[in-house]
Amino acid sequence: MGRLAVFVERYTISRSWELEALLRFKSAAEERGHELHFLFRPELRKIPRFDAVLIRALTDPLNSSFVAARMAELHGLPVIDDSQSIMICCDKIFMYRRLLQAHVPMPRTVMLDGDDIIPSRAEQLFAEMGPELVLKAPSSSFSSHVDKVRTPDDFVKVGQRYLHRAERIVVQEFVPSTFDWRVGVLAGEPLYVCRYVIPDETFKIQTVINGHLTTARVDSLPLHEAPPKVVETAVDAARAIGHGLYGVDLKETDRGVVTIEVNDNPTINAEEEDRYAPDIYRRIICHLLEGNQWGRH
Repeated sequence: MGRLAVFVERYTISRSWELEALLRFKSAAEERGHELHFLFRPELRKIPRFDAVLIRALTDPLNSSFVAARMAELHGLPVIDDSQSIMICCDKIFMYRRLLQAHVPMPRTVMLDGDDIIPSRAEQLFAEMGPELVLKAPSSSFSSHVDKVRTPDDFVKVGQRYLHRAERIVVQEFVPSTFDWRVGVLAGEPLYVCRYVIPDETFKIQTVINGHLTTARVDSLPLHEAPPKVVETAVDAARAIGHGLYGVDLKETDRGVVTIEVNDNPTINAEEEDRYAPDIYRRIICHLLEGNQWGRH
């Protein structure tokens, strides 16, 4: 029997679909004969009492989830997400470099510093990449600090704003689509697949429209129904980052499947990501406490 600590924040349990997913983790652990305990920020000191740690709160090298990951690692405990994955996925410059080094297919991508945020460089990139470009601040999540620009003036305006957050920014060609594929990958193996259907008013999975938060609709499907190239590319992208749990966003284009980004701490909501993959919870539990990702015994 193992003891698993699940690190959460108050906001993690404020939404019913997230709370239900956490309860499904607990049921999966107990069915395997393990204990699962939820830990909040004031209880981080208790981590050494457990056999493994699962983080189900927003990750960032500057917040408490990173402290939880490092504390687990310092005590030799398996942890998802590990600190290396957090640092890579929370810095898009770092993440895209890893994908490029692994030859994972991506939209055309460049990293620019402040000297490049000028109209002439913008004109060059529009000529090379197309009439619309996507600018991203390195430390962004949930589609925040991601903007599409169509003119050199907008390129400079958005780019300079993002430089207040970082020394460099990411510029990519715009890849139009009505949805993004999301493939969950655990320890280099596909875990679940779904489509995030993008609202008509935007190109992003999540944004504020007329003062209201608008998010993509989640359409889940069995893994075997997903295009094999989508799953294969997602696994390659995840393996370029590490050996943990990742949510890989991809698009299908005329040039083939491209990886938009790799997320650590991917969303797992009850009746969404798990709809056709109810074994998500068991597989993660077994990976952490039983040293395998399948848990078939």
